[in-house]
Amino acid sequence: MTSDGVVVGEDGLARCAWGSSPDYLVYHDTEWGVPVRGERALLERITLEAFQSGLSWLTILRKREGFRAAFAGFDPQVVAAYDDADVERLLQDTAIVRNRRKIEAARANARATLALRERGGLDELFWSHAPAVHTPPAGLADVRATSPESVALAKELKTAGFAHVGPTTMYAAMQACGVVDDHLRDCHRSAASA
Repeated sequence: MTSDGVVVGEDGLARCAWGSSPDYLVYHDTEWGVPVRGERALLERITLEAFQSGLSWLTILRKREGFRAAFAGFDPQVVAAYDDADVERLLQDTAIVRNRRKIEAARANARATLALRERGGLDELFWSHAPAVHTPPAGLADVRATSPESVALAKELKTAGFAHVGPTTMYAAMQACGVVDDHLRDCHRSAASA
């Protein structure tokens, strides 16, 4: 390790230690922390973060294509129309994590996403909670689980009808979607190392 939580890979690049394993490397280097815009893309990330709750992110990453197929590419119009028979069908789908509450939350979140269109949309709501200033963490001790912005985002999403969107889950979504840059300071992907 070069510093607290950063390793140098075989390619000579310093990166967050969690992103150095083969399973995570491409996700870390090309997607995590890259700004995500658009209703479907954000609904996907919120849904995946909700399903990840209590599990390894690797489990979700490995099942990502299964989730995309099960939830119609995260088209909120389609998922919002899912009925109880669809929920039962998804509970049998081994390509995803089979959890009734999380499947029902995905459906509720699609419905809430459609309702948000009247108020500017999911993209506007999500990105309105970007912090004015955010300093990438220097080491593992500086990585947080929540922020005042993630608490506010979770509250606003819940008020809008979303489920499984607690402050910790929303902070993880903010990290994944590039709303905050939590690549460790010495990681080659961190804005602080640029």
